[in-house]
Amino acid sequence: MPIVFILINSELGKEKSLLKEIRSISNVKEAHFIYGVYDIIVKVEAENMEKLKEIVTFKIRRLNDVRNTLTMTVPEGV
Repeated sequence: MPIVFILINSELGKEKSLLKEIRSISNVKEAHFIYGVYDIIVKVEAENMEKLKEIVTFKIRRLNDVRNTLTMTVPEGV
């Protein structure tokens, strides 16, 4: 099952509401506040890469308070 981790920068002061919204998305397995360059880290699992791409592109990146993202794909079978 493909997995990605997404690092997210949110709009200032919107971290809490954005985290709640992200946690409500199906296929999101974990989502946490983090300190550093990014504000939130998200773990997403899906049946295939096409579904993952759809979740990241259309459900997470398009949320109102997402400023930018960095998506890291976990290689399968390693």
